[in-house]
Amino acid sequence: MNEDEGICVSKEGKDRVDSTSAIKAEELVDAQYDEQKASAAIVTRRSTENGDGVDGKAEVSPREGGEVKRNLKQRHIGMIALGGTIGTGLIIGIGPPLAHAGPVGALISYLFMGTVIYSVTQSLGEMATFIPVTSSFSVFAQRFLSPALGATNGYMYWLSWCFTFALELSVLGQIIQYWTNAVPLAAWIVIFWCLLTVMNMFPVKYYGEFEFCIASIKVIALLGFILFSFCIVCGAGQVGGGIGFRYWRNPGAWGPGIISSNKNEGRFLGWVSSLINAAFTYQGTELVGITAGEAANPRRAVPRAIKKVVARILVFYILSLFFVGLLVPYNDPKLDSDGTFVSASPFMISIENSGTKVLPDIFNAVVLVTIISAGNSNVYIGSRVLYSLSKNSLAPRFLSNVTKDGVPYFAVLSTSVFGFLAFLETSAGSGKAFNWLLNITGVAGFFAWLLISFSHIRFMQALRIRGIQRHDLPYTARMMPFLAYYASFFIVLIVLIQGFTAFAPTFQPVDFVAAYISVFLFAAIWLVFQLWFKCRLIWKLQDVDIDSDRRDIEEQVWIEPEIKTRWQHVWDILS
Repeated sequence: MNEDEGICVSKEGKDRVDSTSAIKAEELVDAQYDEQKASAAIVTRRSTENGDGVDGKAEVSPREGGEVKRNLKQRHIGMIALGGTIGTGLIIGIGPPLAHAGPVGALISYLFMGTVIYSVTQSLGEMATFIPVTSSFSVFAQRFLSPALGATNGYMYWLSWCFTFALELSVLGQIIQYWTNAVPLAAWIVIFWCLLTVMNMFPVKYYGEFEFCIASIKVIALLGFILFSFCIVCGAGQVGGGIGFRYWRNPGAWGPGIISSNKNEGRFLGWVSSLINAAFTYQGTELVGITAGEAANPRRAVPRAIKKVVARILVFYILSLFFVGLLVPYNDPKLDSDGTFVSASPFMISIENSGTKVLPDIFNAVVLVTIISAGNSNVYIGSRVLYSLSKNSLAPRFLSNVTKDGVPYFAVLSTSVFGFLAFLETSAGSGKAFNWLLNITGVAGFFAWLLISFSHIRFMQALRIRGIQRHDLPYTARMMPFLAYYASFFIVLIVLIQGFTAFAPTFQPVDFVAAYISVFLFAAIWLVFQLWFKCRLIWKLQDVDIDSDRRDIEEQVWIEPEIKTRWQHVWDILS
């Protein structure tokens, strides 16, 4: 076998084990493993009166039923996360930060938010490697914080990917319109909806291969753009002479800012706006945690994928933004163009400004592939979150039904049907409603990050009272718990200030509701589940479940093929 993730076999009768099978944490937890069973198909409630009122404990355990298949390789996991993250956010999302904060301000914003993303993925990696389950961070919030928070996080996150899918569908039609308007936008929405829904009905191993191939195209294209930009900066192209840092001197490295007429104050607000935009753009980096339940050899594949994905995303975003800032001045009128989706992309502007005639069409084709890949990941991720909710008795039972190949077909259909919200973009007067849905998408991702960090803090505390040393785990996050608190602080801050433009120069009620509707929705869903479960606001540490679903993984061993040649080492690094 030439895959680097190996083959799964039973421990019985086998004396071959890989490096991940002998973790010390297993020995430490075995003595404390109680009657909790991962296959219990009920939600139990136990309420006892105490000095503070009702102390309810709700155990939410997986139902019996169909299971997804562990057929995703490490290279698949990495490309699924990459495909879901590098989409509209990178192609068009870096335009407003460039226009408001300038090339240096935008670069600092993305670098800073990169540290927050790194912190979140470190937390996720440690938990998802120890307990690799589908839609892991929703399950972690349920087990380490409270059932109500876990359920709320799951539904908000599912809705966010449903609405994102609708956005991608509307964008796909606009990309086609760069070439021709002969076919109406609504027709393209239906065509791409059918294509992406059908693709997600195939077994996950085929889905993984497709996503690997299509995401590889965007990776090659981005690397090509970076090389192309370097050549243009150094003097290639038809613009005459090397551009260098010309636009950093005139019009300048810092943008004009927003809202305030005071130069420094306006620039600061422009930078804050850029920071918030960067936070929205980075969403999707956590997708590795969703795929853990379908990963072959998750204790090797998940941490490797997390390390590679975070590095690739940071490199692509930071390098792309750096070169775009060199090639496109922040006052370029095309950044505020009312033309097609692609025409306002800083990537397209930089290519057109270079005078190279054939590249705009090639780039538009690459953008098309990029958004198809992102939409493909949207349906996959949303369906797995919904499947996980059903398996944990938080959604109707039929949603956890799977085909013989392990595809949760009802969950796929229930997710993809939201794609028809893209028709709002084609209707006059419904743009405001569509923008509200998109805001729910963005802030729901922030809540997911926040609960990942909170869950990891509780996870570390639960390990401590069990006497388990973190360095004995399959994967140990760095600089903890500092990074978990660091990420939590700035995520809360971003959630609170992300609608600040609604307050200046005068208060605008409609914009305020649009900015914070997702916060109100999160609170409402949480209150419903809190009343339903009648549980504590947060688990007691002794009630935190770190055992369920871990045991099944420890009963399996993956035989790793030996890497012998230099080219195999190169492929292992690249994939």
